Amino acid sequence: MNHPSATRPAPDAGSAARLWEVAQHREATRLRKEIAANPNKPLTAVVRGPGGYGKTSLLNLLARTYREVGATVRESADFDPAEIRSGAAALLLDDAHLLHPATLREVEALAVAGPVRVILACRPWPFPEELARLCARFATGRPVVDLPELGVTEIAEVLRTVPGAPGDAEAAQRLRMFTGGVPALVGRAFETLEPRELAAGGAERLPRSALDRFDHELSALDRTVRGCLTALAVGAEPHPALLATVLDEESPEIATAVAALRSAGLLDDTDTPPPMVARAVLELTDWQERLAVLRVLLRVRLDRGGPVLPLLRPLLGTESVLPCDETLAAAFDTAGGQALSQSSEMGQSSEVGESPEVAVRMFDAAVTTGLPASSVTARKAWAVALTGRFDEALRLADRVIADETASERATAIQVAAAVLTHRGLPERAAELCRWSARHVRWPGDSSCAVLGLICTGRLGEAVELLRTEAEEAPTSVSGASTQLASGLHESVGGTASEALNALVRAASLAEPVGGGLLTPDTPAAVAATVALHCGEHDVADSVLRRAVTADSGGPLFRTRHRLLATWLPLLRGDTTVAKRELGALLSSTGELAPRDRLHAVAIEAGIASRDNDMAALGQARTRARRAMAEHPVDLFALLPLGELAVATARLRDGEWLLPQLRQAHELLAALGDPPLWAAPLRWREMQAAIVVEEYDRAAEHAAVLERTARHNQLAAALAAAGEVWLRVLENEVDPAEVESAARTLHAVGLAWDGAGLAGQAAIRTTDRNAMPALLECARGLSGKGNRSQRQSSGTGGDIGAAGGEAQLLSDREREVAELVLGGMTYKQVGQRLFISAKTVEHHIGRIKQRLDCADRQQLLEKLRSLLR
Repeated sequence: MNHPSATRPAPDAGSAARLWEVAQHREATRLRKEIAANPNKPLTAVVRGPGGYGKTSLLNLLARTYREVGATVRESADFDPAEIRSGAAALLLDDAHLLHPATLREVEALAVAGPVRVILACRPWPFPEELARLCARFATGRPVVDLPELGVTEIAEVLRTVPGAPGDAEAAQRLRMFTGGVPALVGRAFETLEPRELAAGGAERLPRSALDRFDHELSALDRTVRGCLTALAVGAEPHPALLATVLDEESPEIATAVAALRSAGLLDDTDTPPPMVARAVLELTDWQERLAVLRVLLRVRLDRGGPVLPLLRPLLGTESVLPCDETLAAAFDTAGGQALSQSSEMGQSSEVGESPEVAVRMFDAAVTTGLPASSVTARKAWAVALTGRFDEALRLADRVIADETASERATAIQVAAAVLTHRGLPERAAELCRWSARHVRWPGDSSCAVLGLICTGRLGEAVELLRTEAEEAPTSVSGASTQLASGLHESVGGTASEALNALVRAASLAEPVGGGLLTPDTPAAVAATVALHCGEHDVADSVLRRAVTADSGGPLFRTRHRLLATWLPLLRGDTTVAKRELGALLSSTGELAPRDRLHAVAIEAGIASRDNDMAALGQARTRARRAMAEHPVDLFALLPLGELAVATARLRDGEWLLPQLRQAHELLAALGDPPLWAAPLRWREMQAAIVVEEYDRAAEHAAVLERTARHNQLAAALAAAGEVWLRVLENEVDPAEVESAARTLHAVGLAWDGAGLAGQAAIRTTDRNAMPALLECARGLSGKGNRSQRQSSGTGGDIGAAGGEAQLLSDREREVAELVLGGMTYKQVGQRLFISAKTVEHHIGRIKQRLDCADRQQLLEKLRSLLR
C-alpha cells in the first residue's frame, strides 16, 4: 500500500547522482579521468542531454574534481572573463541553452582567444545559433558528450541495494519500461516507491511524494506544452496534425511543444510519455480537461476506423460518472467489438484472456452513456459466452432472437447454437440453425443445421436440407461450412477418404477466419474426430495443430481442440504425455462445458485404465456418470463413450452405461450403421466384454467388425485383430498371426491395443518358447523396447535404479509379475504356470517385500515401471 506522505530514502547516496555514476557514459568517464589526471590542462567540452539525464550531476562531479586539487571553479553566468582567460579558474555552466546570447558570445570569444577550461551542459532544444556555433567550435577538440538513458544492467545494480527488491534483469527491465530509463525518473521511483512496487515495475497510483515532484515540473510548462503532454498521456499519437486538432492549435506551435517535451526528458524516443510520466499527468490533470481531450481523440479515431479500446480501458469503473454522450457511447460500442475481436485473434496471452470480460464491460458502458441496449445485446451475449457464462449468454441471445426488430439476430442465433452445443444440446442447436436458414440468414446456417441433424441421427432431414440449401457468396466462412456439411455427410454415407478430404479442406478454409468463426463446432474439431475414427492420427494431429495456431473458433473452442489432441497420446498408450497434457489443460481452464467435460473424464478414465490405477479409475467413474447425464449421446460422443465402456467394465460397474450404449446403437442405426463411426465403438465394446469374460458378446461385436472391414484402414485393422483376439481367448495362439495383427493396430494409432493383444497372447499361449517373444512384442509396441537389451546396454527406459530393482526378481517371479500385469487372477496365473494360486500369492508377497511396496497399488505401479 502506498503511503502518500512517506518518502523512502533512495539507496546508497540517496540521489539520482548515484544512478548516473553506475551508468557513466564512456565519453563522460573519459572526461572525468582527464580532469583528475591534470586539472590545470586547458579543456573545452559540451555535455548534452534531455532534462533528468544527469547533466547537473556530472557538472557537480567535475566541479568537485577540480576543487579537490585546489582549483577555482566558476559556475555562474556572471563570471570574470579575465579570470577564465588567465587560467586562474575553470568555467562550468549548466543550462547553456537558456543563457543570454551575449553570454554565449562572450564564452565563444574566450575559446577563440586562447586555451581555457570551459565545460558547458545543455539540452538538445532550444538550440540558439550562438550555442550551435559554440558547440561546433568545442566539438573540434572532442565529441559532444551525449548522456544516455539508464540500461537494464545499471538499474539492476541499484535494485540489488534495496532490501526486499529483487535485482534480477526482469525486474530491472520492468522498471526501465516504467521510467523510460530516464535517470531522474528512475531515481524518483527509488525514492518514492515501495520495494514490491519497484519489483513489479511501478505502481498503479503514484504516491503523493512523487506527484508533488511532477506537479512542480508540470506547472512550469506553458499551456500548449502541457496540453500536448496531456493528450499524449491520454493516448493520442504523437502526430503534429492530430495534436493540433485535439488542442485547436497551429501545427508549428505543436511541433515546438513536442520538441520542448523531448528536451525536458518527458517523452521517449517514440515521442510517447513513459508510463510513470503518463500516470502522473493523468492524476494531476483536471477530469473535465482529460475528458474533453479524450472526446476529440475518440471522434478522430472513430472517423478513421482506428483503435479506441486503449483509450477507453482507463475509464472502466468510472462509467457511473460519465455523461450521456453520443461520441462516448459510439466509442464504447466500438471498443467492445475490438475487445471481442482481440479475444478471438490473438491467442491465449493473459491480456487476451481478459478481453471477453473487457468486451462485456465496454458494451455495458456504451449503454450507460446513451446507446440502446438492444444494439449491443447480441455481441454482449457472444462476449459473455466466451467467458464461460453460458446461462447468461443464452438469456441474452434469446432476448434478441425473440425481437423481430433486432438488427443482430443472426449473431444471437450463432451464439445460441454454439452455446447449446457446448451445453450438450446439439439437437436444439440444429433446430435453431434450421429455423434460421428459413427466417434469418447468415453464412453457414444451413450447414450448421446439417451438422447438428446428422450428429443426432436425423439423416433424412439433413439430406433434404443439403439438397435445398440456397447458394451463398463464396466466402471463406460459407466455403468452410459447405465443405463441413458435405464431409460429415460423406462420413456416414460414403468413403472415409472423401469425407476426410472434405473436412480437412473445410478446416483449411476456416483458418483465415480464426476466432471470428462462430459455429456449433469447428471444421478442425470435426475433421480431427473423423480422422481418429478412421485411424488417420497424423491427419488429426496436423489439423489440430493448425487450428490451435489459427485459434479457430476463438476461446470457445480452445479447450475442445486441446482435448481432441490429448486423445492421440492416449490411444498410443503414452499415458505420461496424455496425463501431462490433460493436467495442463485442466489447471489452466475453469469449469468445463458438458461436451468438454465428457471428453476430459473419458481421457482421465482411459489413462487410469491403461495405468491399471483402480483408485483413479473409480474417481473417474464417479465424474463420468455426471458427464454422461449432462450430455446426450450424439455422433461426437461415441469416442468417449467407447472409452468409458472399457473403464466401467474393468470396475465391474457397466450397468449404468447400458442406456447410453443402447442410444448410441439407435443413433448409428438411424444413420445406416456407418462403418467409420460404428467400428471404433464396437471395438471398445468388444474389449469391455472380454474384460468381464462375456466372450459370446465379444464374438457378436467381432462379427459386426468383420462386416465393416472394407470401409477404411482402421475398420480393417479392428476386424482382423478382433478375429485373432477371439482365437487367443480360446487359447489358439499363432504367434506370427498375433504379431501381425498387433502391429497393424499399432500402424493405425492403437499402439496400446496392439500391445494388449500381444500381451494377452503371451499369457495364454502354451508354447513356452513363444511367450517371451510375444511379451517383447508387447513391450515394443507400447514403446518400452527390449527389456533385456536395455538392461545390458544401460540405455533406454527406466534403467539405473529401476533396472537394479528388476534384478532383485528371480525368473519365476518375473514370469508371475508379467502375468499379473497382464490382468490375470492368481488362479489363472497358477493354471498357466502349473502352480497353485497359493504359490502365486506367495510369489507376490515376496515381490512386494523385495520392491518395498506397501500395498497392491504401489506394487503394480512399480512393476509397470520395471517390466513394461
